[in-house]
Amino acid sequence: MLQEQQRDAGHSTDVRHPATEGRRRLGRRPVLIGACLALALAGGVGAAYAFGLFSDIGDPVSFGESHEPAAATGDVTPGVRMPTGPRASFVRSSRLPDGTQIAQTTVTGAKSGFKGDVWVWAPKEYDDPRYAKSAFPVLISLPGGRGYPKNYWGTGPGLGLQQAVTDGVKAGTSLPFILVMPVINADTKHHFDGSDIPGRPKMGTWMAEDIPDFTRANFRTFDSRDGWAFMGSSSGGFGALKHVLKFPDRFKAVIASGVDMVPDSPLWKGNKPAMDANNPEKLAAKLIKEGGPDVYVNFQIGTKESGRATAEKFMKTYGKGPVHTRLQVIQDGEHNGKSYVRGMKEGSLAWISKVMAAPTPSSVGAPEAR
Repeated sequence: MLQEQQRDAGHSTDVRHPATEGRRRLGRRPVLIGACLALALAGGVGAAYAFGLFSDIGDPVSFGESHEPAAATGDVTPGVRMPTGPRASFVRSSRLPDGTQIAQTTVTGAKSGFKGDVWVWAPKEYDDPRYAKSAFPVLISLPGGRGYPKNYWGTGPGLGLQQAVTDGVKAGTSLPFILVMPVINADTKHHFDGSDIPGRPKMGTWMAEDIPDFTRANFRTFDSRDGWAFMGSSSGGFGALKHVLKFPDRFKAVIASGVDMVPDSPLWKGNKPAMDANNPEKLAAKLIKEGGPDVYVNFQIGTKESGRATAEKFMKTYGKGPVHTRLQVIQDGEHNGKSYVRGMKEGSLAWISKVMAAPTPSSVGAPEAR
């Protein structure tokens, strides 16, 4: 499995948890204010900001809670699921220039039993009262490499994923996706192929069941698969691709970047039946044989990385019937997150937005499933 080389560590934010860290910070603020004043006198206000003493990172965060209770008591658009609860305790890990924020929480999966961190970002439209009764499409975003204890899509906003969605919404080329960014491995020593490897932590169940359950508990989501998709890079791209092909009744589309096509974790130890059950090639063949439902697969490959021939072979063999495929070639693109975000901006976000359900303001009718 190609391992994602995270070259954007300088953009990563060290997330403080558990969620009570935000409350602890409140008690520290008198001390911090005094320190800020001292720094301002000694070296100017800029010095205080440089030391992070005015930062609100680690403070509690909520999404949509100001208007959702009122919306839930009124007429909700058909096909929309209001947050089911219980609400997670989020803390802020980053802010974007438009005021939107990335928040982090820790989730214990009821079905997998795995406990790990998850980062979320909601677009500006999510807190717009006009959309208080509308669902939003979800893009579960998986990292490559170790994928533990962090997810670089959430801790590295400098990669530009959130900004790409924001810019796409403004340009009318992207839906305002909610981005949900879980860890994908159970430790830093192994990769788990995004699967329930016998005798190992159930990372497949974590991503395919617990993460959607967590999202439904906290956000307004669509009842149908038309509002659920994956994206991922490298080993995360493998997991993203596999989940859509394995559970086409739950997920409709995927953007898979720099991805291999077969499970290759040494933890399988030659368990072929279990590997076959998580093999995208086997799953695509099964889906074609069964005649659907339709899924939409967008591969992304940079011209400065390997893997294009593998993606094209998959498309030629399995890109038929209910399996719709597309290839986004990224000129001068390498095997890293920044290249893949560029590919998303150049076409993949627009492509996936055309096959997913869109949120609608309250003055407009229910979104159509496509």
